Amino acid sequence: MADLDLTGDVVALTRTICDIPSVSGDEKELADAVEAALRGCAHLEVLRDGDAVVARTNLGRPTRVVLAGHLDTVPIKDNVPVVEDGEILRGRGTVDMKAGVAVMLQLAALLETPRYDVTYVFYDHEEVAAALNGLGRLVRNHPEWLAADFAILGEPSDGTVEGGCQGTMRVKITVPGEAAHAARSWRGSNAIHSAGAVLDVLRAYEPRRPVVEGLQYREGLNAVKIEGGIAGNVIPDLCTIFVNYRFAPDRDTDVAEAHLREVFAGFELEVTDRAPGARPGLDQPAAKEFVELVGRTPQAKLGWTDVSRFAGLGIPAVNYGPGDPLLAHTDGEFIPVPEIRVALQNLTNWLS
Repeated sequence: MADLDLTGDVVALTRTICDIPSVSGDEKELADAVEAALRGCAHLEVLRDGDAVVARTNLGRPTRVVLAGHLDTVPIKDNVPVVEDGEILRGRGTVDMKAGVAVMLQLAALLETPRYDVTYVFYDHEEVAAALNGLGRLVRNHPEWLAADFAILGEPSDGTVEGGCQGTMRVKITVPGEAAHAARSWRGSNAIHSAGAVLDVLRAYEPRRPVVEGLQYREGLNAVKIEGGIAGNVIPDLCTIFVNYRFAPDRDTDVAEAHLREVFAGFELEVTDRAPGARPGLDQPAAKEFVELVGRTPQAKLGWTDVSRFAGLGIPAVNYGPGDPLLAHTDGEFIPVPEIRVALQNLTNWLS
């Protein structure tokens, strides 16, 4: 098992963490190292649940905050071990989100008496199906360990506070037809041709750009997959279009579904996946202080993150971490070293 030095250089710690492969489902080695390092901190109480590790201070402060980040990455693509190129670290996980994890681990070790009580959450299976998500498992198994007044999820945000997140919904729209031999197509009804009406709706759709608590979100409604036909000489009797809807957090999942059923009225629609968004929550005192300290205009999170799970617990949450989110999951993933140090300094100043 690798030893993690939580009191040394945060960039070296980032490199060490990145060099421990932890593709979703294979987080054990890294979780073991994180647990061992945190148990070496006498001021922390530590919990292990599967491959999730939680550590917290118990100083009796009136306010508790959560800092959370996932340990897993998407699959490696010849980009581990990390390469250090001047002031840049290149490799899987540097952006999403092991630099953020390194920052939180160092905070956990070095800040023995923060001005807020702090719970540090490092969890597994974020990059795969929601049912496997380690944070969701902690919510089910140990909700008392997640109780807090405010939470920061260390997802890459380019060093800017991103408030809340959008909700997401996936639906499939099934268009019927009637099978026939392609040589006698007039005897059937081509379901793929009929599905053009669904595509017409999507092309004409004007997504909303609502402002929620001062932050502007940008919705999206897009076909992401289409299936139909069984052979090259058969008129298809069925065509299915898979649609992804990203909606602002002023709508809950019921309102979002009702909207889609109105947009696609007359078509057979089935919801296959849904997850609520999260409102920004920047009016919470600890959040206001943090935004002020970072010194940048907060932005809306245009995507879904696990802040939604904290919102479901009644905990306002934001996204803040080093790294450009547009580089997440790319083969050439990289992070400038100064961004890691700035994130550590900002969070240290806020908690000290």
